[in-house]
Amino acid sequence: LFPSAFASMPPKPQKTKEAKAKAAAAGGKGRKKKWSKGKVRDKLNNAVIFDQATYDKMRKEVPTYKLVTPAVLSDRMKIRGSLARVAIKHLEAEGLIKPVAKHASLVIYTRATEAKE
Repeated sequence: LFPSAFASMPPKPQKTKEAKAKAAAAGGKGRKKKWSKGKVRDKLNNAVIFDQATYDKMRKEVPTYKLVTPAVLSDRMKIRGSLARVAIKHLEAEGLIKPVAKHASLVIYTRATEAKE
């Protein structure tokens, strides 16, 4: 039933009362817990002002997006959020996009299409 290796192991020597008390007093882990540094995010290097290439790309592509928000523009065009908000106002003034919902903290726009109903 049991392998012979287990049957032939000698019993452990018993600790004295002093040794047990010393071990209990010393107890706990040897080292203190090290805190992790947390996840490191890579730094975004987004543009602060439009260069001509980015401006042309924005004028051409953004009116085709189904959802236009500052976050979407910032992510896709690699521009700052403040620049994205200004760009959205500029495109709305030209009639290239139309508002869906306006709120102080979030504005949602969509592409301007002719009413076909």
